[in-house]
Amino acid sequence: MSLFRLIRSDFMRYRSYGGHVVGIVFFTQGFWASTQYRIAHYIHTRVTLQPFRIVLRLWMLFWQKSVEILTGISIPAAARIGHGFYIGHFGTIIIHPDVVIGNNCNIAQGVTIGVSGVEGRRGVPVIGDRVFLGANSVIAGPITVGNDVLVGACSLVNKSVAENAVVQGVPAAVLSNRGSNGYI
Repeated sequence: MSLFRLIRSDFMRYRSYGGHVVGIVFFTQGFWASTQYRIAHYIHTRVTLQPFRIVLRLWMLFWQKSVEILTGISIPAAARIGHGFYIGHFGTIIIHPDVVIGNNCNIAQGVTIGVSGVEGRRGVPVIGDRVFLGANSVIAGPITVGNDVLVGACSLVNKSVAENAVVQGVPAAVLSNRGSNGYI
């Protein structure tokens, strides 16, 4: 998918939640962060000519830090995020550079997706499609979160989660198999 189609797919997710064009572009911090990420990721993966790559990546780093300071959302250019990415509220969202997030995922405020584990069990999560990550949840370690999963607020997910599961708690436990339908 092209850079502009990815940005448009993110924008359309915000529109689907009732956002107005002006409100999304000028007042929605999650859209700012995802747009900055999309451009930075494009430069990170597609620009190979060294003088331009160095200058553009440096500019992207400053832009990322500006967005991070302003919104509290940290999305490194190396992360791999599918289309239709939606950040519901801004504030303290941290994503590890090696994380893979599928299509049409929602992230609420306070979410951390990062590295955990020791020695051979150290790694980062792979998150499937249509996953909803509730406020202040932590997803950490070399785990897989299946498609259509709902992670409840204030949960710690440190073990793999099957498709269509609803999990919550510390550590997260499966509550049902109704999935994220209705939340995405």
